[in-house]
Amino acid sequence: MRFIGNVIWFVFGGLLSAIAWWITGLLWCITVVGIPVGIQCFKLSSISLNPFGKEIENEGGTVSFLLNVLWLLISGWELALGNAIIGCLFCITIVGIPFGKQFFKIAKVALMPFGAKVVRKHYL
Repeated sequence: MRFIGNVIWFVFGGLLSAIAWWITGLLWCITVVGIPVGIQCFKLSSISLNPFGKEIENEGGTVSFLLNVLWLLISGWELALGNAIIGCLFCITIVGIPFGKQFFKIAKVALMPFGAKVVRKHYL
C-alpha cells in the first residue's frame, strides 16, 4: 500500500514539492556559509518524493534551534505555507485526506528542519 500511495503522491504534488526543496537547497548552496543548510534541504527532499512509510524524529539542540530560527526567517515560511495550502486543498475530498496529511507533515518539517531526521517505519 505504501508503494501505491507513493506513486500517486509523486504524480499529484510530490514532484513539485521536491523541486521546491531542491531549488531552495541550490539557492542556499550559492554561499559557503549556506552549504550546510542546502545539504539539509537536499536530504529532506527525499520525504517530499515518497512520504508514505516515513516519519520525522526531532533530535534538536542549541545549534539546531539557532539554524531553525535563521531558516524560518529566510526561507522556511514559504515552503511551509505552500505545503500547508496544498494540504488544505487535498483535504477537501475524503480521498485526498491521506495526501493532505502528508503535505502537513512536510509543512511541519519545513518550519523547523534542523535536528529533524527522516526514519522509515516498518509495519508488520
